[in-house]
Amino acid sequence: MTAVRVGVVGVGMMGADHAERIAARTAGAVLTAVADPDAARARELGDRLGATSYGDPLELIASPEVDAVLLASPGFVHEEQVLASFAAGKPVLCEKPLTMDVESSLRVVEAERRLPRPLLSVGFMRRFDPEYAQLQGMLAAEAFGPLLVMHQTHRNRSVPNPEFRSEMIVRDSLVHEVDCARFFVGTEIAEIQVITPRATSKAFEGVADPQVSIFRMSNGVVVTNEVFVNCQVGYEVRAEAVCERGTAIAGRPQTGLYTTRAGEGEGYWGGVAFDDFRQRFGRGYDLEVQAWVEAATKGEVVGANAWDGYAATAVCEAGMASLASGESVSVALVDRDSLS
Repeated sequence: MTAVRVGVVGVGMMGADHAERIAARTAGAVLTAVADPDAARARELGDRLGATSYGDPLELIASPEVDAVLLASPGFVHEEQVLASFAAGKPVLCEKPLTMDVESSLRVVEAERRLPRPLLSVGFMRRFDPEYAQLQGMLAAEAFGPLLVMHQTHRNRSVPNPEFRSEMIVRDSLVHEVDCARFFVGTEIAEIQVITPRATSKAFEGVADPQVSIFRMSNGVVVTNEVFVNCQVGYEVRAEAVCERGTAIAGRPQTGLYTTRAGEGEGYWGGVAFDDFRQRFGRGYDLEVQAWVEAATKGEVVGANAWDGYAATAVCEAGMASLASGESVSVALVDRDSLS
């Protein structure tokens, strides 16, 4: 089988990590190009990994030496780069968020609908984490009975960037919990409320951190979420499902899936937090990119799709409105069946 020639756009921490992954750990793929407006940074990475470097991402996307595009660029350029990939007929894996607002995300969904086949996967890698995938399968099978409540926790050691404001916690961090809630529950989020408790002294002035949000799903399930980006301890992400006849926890540090069942004893809570997301979800990223490459060879899309990216953007936009008002805000989605 001919290897898929992949180009990576954006070579900051995430993009460089993906480039290394494709070059060293992804079967059936070869890294042929990297691009970044910081041409020197792209050149250094390209030289080290044996890939052509570009200062213009659109030039990489149009290159005949690139079969598929992985976007790790900032969200505000995603629409242009995704649409360019569509125009070139190339599969594209776009890191979250799909775009920065509902209107542009919807334009991407509509543009893909006009293509002969879907081309877009959105990089919600937790869907590929073995524990998260196992938990989703258990919930879909109602192994412990119907799901009633979910609790999700998302903590980072620190965010040193002073430009990472309260709204970005919703749009760039909580967006993962948004997708996971839809993934686990299998329905849309109908309503969101973002609550701001006492702020940590470790946050920059004026930043609401931590944040607690509540999702009411369209089937009545309630999902609570804690996002704390300056917790000082480490990177800690987990999800707990509370069902009629038991519970299950994915993401306990240094353990597998943690469950309790009516009539059985409880397990021991141990371990320490990870340093960052690359440790905790490294395997998930590997599986995500591998699945994306294999799907590209079959003309398929795997994982979160364009609609999932649009829905997550819509929820986060409502969440930012709730952050400002403190009130619960309904999530408005277009009629999926009415899209051209």
